[in-house]
Amino acid sequence: MNWSFQLYSARNFLPWTDVLEMLGKLGYAEVEGFGGVYDDPKAFRAELDKNGLSMPTGHFSIDALEKDFDGVRRIAETLGVKLLICPYLMAEDRPSDAAGWRAFGERLAKVGEVATKADYGFAWHNHDFEFKTLADGSLPQDHILSSAPNIGWEMDVAWVVRGGADPLPWIEKYGQRIVAVHVKDMAKPGEGLDEDGWSDVGHGTIDWAGLIKVLRAKSAAKYFVMEQDNPNDIERFARRSIATVKSY
Repeated sequence: MNWSFQLYSARNFLPWTDVLEMLGKLGYAEVEGFGGVYDDPKAFRAELDKNGLSMPTGHFSIDALEKDFDGVRRIAETLGVKLLICPYLMAEDRPSDAAGWRAFGERLAKVGEVATKADYGFAWHNHDFEFKTLADGSLPQDHILSSAPNIGWEMDVAWVVRGGADPLPWIEKYGQRIVAVHVKDMAKPGEGLDEDGWSDVGHGTIDWAGLIKVLRAKSAAKYFVMEQDNPNDIERFARRSIATVKSY
């Protein structure tokens, strides 16, 4: 398996040349892009190539995807991205009811159609807000996926848990929609206080050994991406996390 690394995790530990060199030496084969690495795609691609890394997946804002898809495509072509992922919806833009979330899902469906015609995959990446119950008892994530039946899902398991949900029923229900996974862990009580409550993979509270088995068996996930939103030591996080998952 080619383990990947979400470069957002390393945004506070630049330069990127050092980050990519470290990841290559630690045994990562892939990285996942985000807006902070798209300024000079040609130069960044050269650094990826130099360190034996590829970037098959990348995060792009809903604004860029809807308003400048040609720009997204140029970046993706240069970097080798095959799966475009919409990662977030700002708090002020989030709907408050089921109809609003269905309408947002329809927007994602339209982006997915454009991406498919351009020979790209397309997926939505969750946080915790999609699992917060609406007034009618429904959940935004269900509305998003049901209103965009042809797009994939990059499942951020730790955010599912932080949202108050059990990831296993969601894998059971939407497994064949799950095309990528964020492998992230939550700190044990009293730990990770300066890391927003996150942990190195395998050193927290999430049963990653069991989850990876389930995801391999019941999902369509092709990409398993290490992420920690606010690590205090990027080398330690990257090293211990890949060591953990390689042992499963």
